[in-house]
Amino acid sequence: MILLLNYGYIQKASSYVFFIILLIGFFSTNSVAQHSVARKWNDVLLQAIREDYARPTVHARNLFHTSIALYDMWSVYEETASTYYLGKKLGNSNCFFGGISKPPDIQKAQEEAMSFAAYRLLNYRFYNSPGSSKSLARFDSLFTALGYNPEFISIDYSSNVPAALGNYMADCLISFGLQDGSNETNNFTNIYYKSTNPPLAPANSGNPGILHPNNWQPLTLDTFIDQSGNEIPFDTPEFLSPEWGNVIPFALSSDDLTIYERDGKDYYVYHDPGSPPRTGIDSYLSEEYKWNFSLVSIWGAHLDTQDSIIWDISPASIGNISDYPSTLQELRDFYPLFEGGDPSNGYNLNPVTGLPYEPQYVPRGDYARVLAEFWADGPDSETPPGHWFTILNYVSDHSELEKKYKGIGPILDDIEWDVKSYLVLGGAVHDAAIAAWGIKGWYDYIRPISAIRYMADMGQCSDSTKANYNAEGIPLIEGYIELINENDPLAGQMDEHLGKIKLYTWRGPDYIDNPEIDMAGVGWIRAENWWPYQRPTFVTPPFAGYVSGHSTYSRASAEVLTLLTGNSFFPGGLGEFEVKKNDFLVFEEGPSINFKLQWATYRDASDQTSLSRIWGGIHPPVDDIPGRLIGEKIGIAAFALADDLFQNKVNGLINDSDISGDLGFVVFPIPAKSGNSITIQFNKNHNKGAFELVDLTGKSMWFNEVTIHNGRVSLPTIGLSEGVYILKIETDSASGLSKIVIR
Repeated sequence: MILLLNYGYIQKASSYVFFIILLIGFFSTNSVAQHSVARKWNDVLLQAIREDYARPTVHARNLFHTSIALYDMWSVYEETASTYYLGKKLGNSNCFFGGISKPPDIQKAQEEAMSFAAYRLLNYRFYNSPGSSKSLARFDSLFTALGYNPEFISIDYSSNVPAALGNYMADCLISFGLQDGSNETNNFTNIYYKSTNPPLAPANSGNPGILHPNNWQPLTLDTFIDQSGNEIPFDTPEFLSPEWGNVIPFALSSDDLTIYERDGKDYYVYHDPGSPPRTGIDSYLSEEYKWNFSLVSIWGAHLDTQDSIIWDISPASIGNISDYPSTLQELRDFYPLFEGGDPSNGYNLNPVTGLPYEPQYVPRGDYARVLAEFWADGPDSETPPGHWFTILNYVSDHSELEKKYKGIGPILDDIEWDVKSYLVLGGAVHDAAIAAWGIKGWYDYIRPISAIRYMADMGQCSDSTKANYNAEGIPLIEGYIELINENDPLAGQMDEHLGKIKLYTWRGPDYIDNPEIDMAGVGWIRAENWWPYQRPTFVTPPFAGYVSGHSTYSRASAEVLTLLTGNSFFPGGLGEFEVKKNDFLVFEEGPSINFKLQWATYRDASDQTSLSRIWGGIHPPVDDIPGRLIGEKIGIAAFALADDLFQNKVNGLINDSDISGDLGFVVFPIPAKSGNSITIQFNKNHNKGAFELVDLTGKSMWFNEVTIHNGRVSLPTIGLSEGVYILKIETDSASGLSKIVIR
């Protein structure tokens, strides 16, 4: 396999880090010094995500849980807002709350409680991140700059100390995370999903080992670098989060849920879109399968700046889609097979300025390549859910935005705007992850890299009188998908490739020696060597395609921003991102000119995201549209639930101690220092308890049976090595588990 880890590629990767800095700057333009404490914690969280493994499901959850911490520590001090988790039950986890007294300075108390909650939670969540040394130092730096003491670890909020309440909130969320269905205890590893296909090695020709051409196939690479730029210490990544439908959601309900069973195991599917088209089962569905994946190859021909095709990419010509396909047949009308793009009409006028949008003419090849890179979120990525948080922050910073909730009423102060917007967006992307990955895990659908090579290996399905005919082969399309005939340069010196399939498409990484100056371009290649428009050390995300996570995240987020601001348009009627000539693309030279990505509305940006994944060779159309439609439902439902919380006339200072649970405990501090004690605080009295600490291999480190005094037990950590452990707790009336981190 050719790995582009030469000097040129390293230089290009460095320039991409600079692009991320520009991206952060673009999405954080004004009034930095005036940012609320919630925004400051969101900023360091996004940077920690960029330095962690690229796990969009896990980070959607991190964004959501941090948003809960910030919102609840704000709302508990407000007389007209209702907390989301504090004093309530999520799943089988209670966050008991006995009430607090009103402080003399409410905003000061809010900021202190929010900071302690975020600091404790983020330190816990990113302790084992590959970028932990930077992330934890950044958390410390912000925490101390805000004037807080990291040595304060009390959770006794009855003292009316906001810091203690923040610590308690973090412990509640940590405990909740251990039983929310994510399998955090075992680092989110899969419990029962198994791939039905052996791995594909893209460096080799074809796909000879595939057993099930409708199912996801792992990839084996000499070096695998994830979307955040981290080298993964194994060459065949497993499916990420196929059981994520089991995770406790925000606004998804049982009415949205279908539970399927495979091999005796349950798969939770929210907003079930039904099965995608599969080959070899039904002639109609086989044809739709072939059309979908052939389109991905044909759209690869659009990644060419030498074809003289110029598009107006401004909102004058792109955007403003109101209807989406609802059947497989309608996909063919929505996605022009040869031209690319979608049937959007653009806008006659900018509704804010009352003036026409200024046209912007750009080579289609530059536009398509930049979209594939920009929305791919990598390397050094905050992942798709984090990307939409950067867009939210950009909108919040915009000088023309009035921070009126739903676009009406009084202007909110920064802290109220931020905690509310983070909670609803966090809930939406969390639900999008649960829905999309639940569908991915159950339907287990194939990716283009596997499907295109499989069909080409089978042959052509268009003409039984021609060479290499097979009903399961790829359709021949003149100018794009053809047979290799005599005297074709691709036939080989000994005509060993005669009769095989060739594609007119992006030629792939074999045509790039130095990404600083080389461009693979478009041309004829053997189909058995087809690559998506991605880095050769990444190729395709390690999970099934159907449905598109990007489409689901993006449409859910677009709906939230539309409802939150009370306006479907970006502030000023235009969102923009500047792209510099030959200073943007990572794995080849480009773009060939300077231009700007532009969106009139949040939905336009979402639609652009979806198209980018087809040009990037990651998704066929059938993965895209269901994700958009599901995302719309998710965004609307998330906003409705959050709106109920925001409008609830419940005094956050009331005593909620009547909420009961089976065991109810928190463990602190997390993380703990080796040699110091850890404390378990129960919400109710227990007479005796048995406590066992085991490492992640199941080895017992110690076992203690003790009498519980005043609902509290202290246990030793002397002699424990740095790492993660599981504390098993058995009392005279109940049992439970807690994750312990030792520094």
